[in-house]
Amino acid sequence: MPKIRVHTISLGCPKNRVDTERLLGALGRHFVPAEGAEGSDLVLINTCGFIRPAVEESVETILAAIRESADLSPRPVLAVAGCLVSRYGAEALGADLPEVDIWLSTRELAQWPGLVGAALGRKNLDALGPRRLSTGPAYAYLKVSEGCSHNCAFCTIPGIRGRHASRPLDELEREARLLVEQGGVAELVLVGQDVTSYGQDLGLDGGQGDGLRHLLDRLMPIKGLKWLRLMYLYPAGLTDGLLRHLAGLGRPLLPYFDIPLQHAHPEILSAMGRPFAKDPSLVIDRVRRHFPDAALRTSLIVGYPGETGEHFKALKAFVERTGFTHLGVFPYHQEEGTRAADLPGQVPQATKTRRKNALMKLQEGLSRQRLSGLVGSRQEVLVEEESPEWPGLHVGRVWFQAPEVDGVTYVSGPRVKPGRLVLADIEQAQSYDLVALA
Repeated sequence: MPKIRVHTISLGCPKNRVDTERLLGALGRHFVPAEGAEGSDLVLINTCGFIRPAVEESVETILAAIRESADLSPRPVLAVAGCLVSRYGAEALGADLPEVDIWLSTRELAQWPGLVGAALGRKNLDALGPRRLSTGPAYAYLKVSEGCSHNCAFCTIPGIRGRHASRPLDELEREARLLVEQGGVAELVLVGQDVTSYGQDLGLDGGQGDGLRHLLDRLMPIKGLKWLRLMYLYPAGLTDGLLRHLAGLGRPLLPYFDIPLQHAHPEILSAMGRPFAKDPSLVIDRVRRHFPDAALRTSLIVGYPGETGEHFKALKAFVERTGFTHLGVFPYHQEEGTRAADLPGQVPQATKTRRKNALMKLQEGLSRQRLSGLVGSRQEVLVEEESPEWPGLHVGRVWFQAPEVDGVTYVSGPRVKPGRLVLADIEQAQSYDLVALA
């Protein structure tokens, strides 16, 4: 059977990347990657539709693919998947973009292989086939759930991905073992809209993160797993019971906590519909009580409707006082269909940009100071890939650097190889990155 040449563009979050990898896995041994539309049988664009800039990027990417394919003969099948389709609908998008051959919504993930196979004239695609990884030999994402059942006033995700739905334990363990034991992946990164809610809808959760505890009990013993990282931890789900259990596990679980707090002032948190509206420091203190040396990442929104100068001043003081290991700051976007879009007190864009820059400047100084303290120490580095800067230089990460969102560690030495965990001496610190010699 002829090979299927596929050019893939996956936008947005790691959860999208997993969906793309599953579809490519369904193509099985017939799949061959292609560099562009020319020479491809299929162009697959997995889109993001979370906020306006992501929507604009997705549409621009689709238009670029249409232009690139226009004069090709035969023209590749153009498939557009993901959150953009779920948010706006195939019918509305198809009216504006008739050149797209298939629209694939996140609400019909199980049907993607069949729909793509039919468009390509191929039958019997293996919907349960192993994922075709796009992250290299070092790490892979393990998506533990779909959707979200929280009701944050600014968020479009429940409308796009639906309510929280956990994947079965057996299915996740089977996929994890394939990735690690057969695929040789050193690190698994657990992702979902709220990883702490895993298992609640399966009857596994008694209110102390029992579902996540059951899942970790399945994953921790996997032979060859070096690092296990948890992302997207909803603050209200980090109970003392769960944290006490996590603290007793040890490696391969990393003491890395990605907790999207979104703000620090009680008035703004209440308007957002967020937990810990009175004092978000409570969850930070709770984590540090069980994990004194924890790496803490959070994301914050500036310029939310009604945010005054005093609100922002309190947020800035919170960031300085807390000392996050990693920080992402995003200006608020007025998204159609959310409660926040109709709130009074919308903040000017220039003010949002100024506040974002102020927080990132503060975080840059805090990060540089923290990383400087590591110079001269020896750290484990998980090597990801060769760097194009010069021969022998590789890009990797130490334990408190999550893939794609945090800084990296540049490492060189005779034992350095992609996918390998090596001991290296930290020789230099930058604002967010490290330089090491193994």
